Amino acid sequence: MAPLELFLDLVFVFTITQLTGSLVHHLTLDGFAQVLVMLGVIWWMYDAFIWLTNAMPPRTHGRRGLLMLAMGAFLVIAMSVPHAFEGGGAAFGWAYLLVVALHTGMFIAAGVAPAAVLRMGASNLVVTALVVVGGYLTGRVQLGLWVAAFAMQFVTPKVDRLPEFRLRADHFVERHGLIVIIAFGESVIAIGAGAGTTALGPALIAVALLSLTACVGLWWAYFGHDDDVRAEHHMAALPSADRNRAAVTVYYLGHFGLLLGVVLFAAGVKSAAAHPGAAMTGPQACALAGGIAVYLVVNTAVRRFFDLGPNLPRLLGAVAVAATVPLGTEVSAPAQVGAVVAVLAAVFGHEAACRRPVGDFGHD
Repeated sequence: MAPLELFLDLVFVFTITQLTGSLVHHLTLDGFAQVLVMLGVIWWMYDAFIWLTNAMPPRTHGRRGLLMLAMGAFLVIAMSVPHAFEGGGAAFGWAYLLVVALHTGMFIAAGVAPAAVLRMGASNLVVTALVVVGGYLTGRVQLGLWVAAFAMQFVTPKVDRLPEFRLRADHFVERHGLIVIIAFGESVIAIGAGAGTTALGPALIAVALLSLTACVGLWWAYFGHDDDVRAEHHMAALPSADRNRAAVTVYYLGHFGLLLGVVLFAAGVKSAAAHPGAAMTGPQACALAGGIAVYLVVNTAVRRFFDLGPNLPRLLGAVAVAATVPLGTEVSAPAQVGAVVAVLAAVFGHEAACRRPVGDFGHD
């Protein structure tokens, strides 16, 4: 992986921060729908650039310059997130158009079959048109157009010639693993941002440390037992067409679900750190528990694809985490976060106890 790719990810950190902040300030069904759609639309093209750098590593100054230009466009998109549904959606849409144009042009230069690239570019332009037009509107009409753009992403892989895009499994798996770690970083940032100028007392310290421990649990769910290495070897062993379909299913759709879970959790953590000694509101407690639960369910689905297990404890853990909401609303934020940590510890402790010792991942 090129250092420039990691540098590009700095903008994605900011994007996740912006989405989390937007959700914290609009913890309603409409606010959740807006964040869901914006995350989906942004992740579609950000993931598309992972496909691009997989096919065309940024080793020349020209390629690096174009990627930096895309970085600037992604920055504008991220900056427009808080007001995208309050009259500021036009900047989001036009920056998105630049991202799509750069991606399509660079893919053609990468030497991929032009017909496949043009088909993909045409699909992305339809998505962009919906986003740009919606950016000039407001309310449910704008949301409807952006939902349609999001829905297009489920259609595009069906019409694109995916087998003509060749993926290097090692780069692809590593890049997505780094994206997940970056998302975890937002959870840590949310702790400090939520605390703000609040005096550092026992309740805040408890919320901060317990939230960090919960984030460690999410890291373990993804990387524990070298699951990322196992996924890489599974991907590398697939035929090209199957590998590309898996890339869309597991690494676009699956990681969209993982990112959504982290954003929800970060929003809940930020609210908990803001008032560490008090009970949480229903939406705040649901965001905190719901984020962990969504993450565990999606993580289980990804693991099943790669024939990794056991998975039942994680599904049961998701149910148990969801049941912690009353602790947050009736007792306190530390009580709920503590219960979440206890559930994660029980799940992973049970897995460790049931796991037979092996020499390496190849013999598991």
